Amino acid sequence: MAVYKAVALVSKLTQAGAVVKVMMTESATKFVNPLSFQVMSKHDVYTDTFDEKDSNVIAHIDLADWADLIIVAPATANVIGKLANGIADNMVTTTLLATTKPVWIAPAMNVHMYEHPAVIRNIDRLYKDGIRFIEPSAGFLACGYVGKGRLEEPEKITALVAAFFQPKKLPLKGKKVIVSAGPTLERIDPVRYLSNFSSGKMGFAMAEAARDLGADVVLVHGPVSIPIPNGMRVISVESAEQMYEAILSEYDKADIVVKAAAVADYRPKHPATQKIKKTSTDQGLELERTTDILASLGAKKTHQLLVGFAAETNDVATYATGKLEKKNADFIIANDVSKTDRGFGSEQNTVTLYGRDFERAFPSMDKKQLAVQLFETILTQSGVAE
Repeated sequence: MAVYKAVALVSKLTQAGAVVKVMMTESATKFVNPLSFQVMSKHDVYTDTFDEKDSNVIAHIDLADWADLIIVAPATANVIGKLANGIADNMVTTTLLATTKPVWIAPAMNVHMYEHPAVIRNIDRLYKDGIRFIEPSAGFLACGYVGKGRLEEPEKITALVAAFFQPKKLPLKGKKVIVSAGPTLERIDPVRYLSNFSSGKMGFAMAEAARDLGADVVLVHGPVSIPIPNGMRVISVESAEQMYEAILSEYDKADIVVKAAAVADYRPKHPATQKIKKTSTDQGLELERTTDILASLGAKKTHQLLVGFAAETNDVATYATGKLEKKNADFIIANDVSKTDRGFGSEQNTVTLYGRDFERAFPSMDKKQLAVQLFETILTQSGVAE
């Protein structure tokens, strides 16, 4: 059973040099005596929120602050559901809701439970909340089924923990990176506007990747409805012109600029100051070009590495390579937004990175994971962070 693997996990982590403290739910104590974890960890085991072992502190708050990393292993469908919905009714869930430290969840359950829509929905919610998952492996399960649902092996989890605490390379330390994200909004009148379907997710992922690689990030974003990343300077804008001015004000000191925003190409030439009333006849809307931000930055480029995006619905390679030349960009990240399962608004993306005499296609993956791989490839190809 998975809970016995947890005993081995505590042993492996302790042998690797980690200081481990164990919390158990009441159900877990039905399978393994807390004494087993106490022997392996050389620390008291916490099973009751109200059992304060040290009167100087509140146990679940103290543990939540003490840990550098919290691993829930094995994580049942029940505990995953409680965490996803903010329920804190035992020592484990109460501590997890009180912590600000990284949390990893290692699920273990029947294969059909793992594939149930409610469990999938709860995992997705927790992932969006910043919790990371150690995927279960496939094999013979305690219930008699064969399939995906086995707790990952203790050795593999221990290796992941060791890698997590290795000193991280920060190739962008000391570099200033500007990232634009999301749509722009061009007003027709006080209640109507022109815009597009960009959610800002890919741009935000690029900003977070740059931040995690050590950069001083300036994020310039249009109107979005997703959480704003932390750990960077944020400039909120509405129109294409406002976005251009915001980027230009930071451009001279930038080392890298990633133009991920979906900027309107046109805006109403004469936006109305009052709501345009409906009439019995057709009406025309006169449009004028907005500033081509990428082309303007390319023309003004001195030392900056300029990365643009090309969201296309056809002839992706042709338009992307043409954009690379016309806009004087160093790299273009192109994707086909005609596919409903990727691109605008989705969690996944499939792109091809084009550079001068360089091309690399990336398979479909989570946008955050993709952003890291894009930056790593761009830095390797350009040598900007050497």
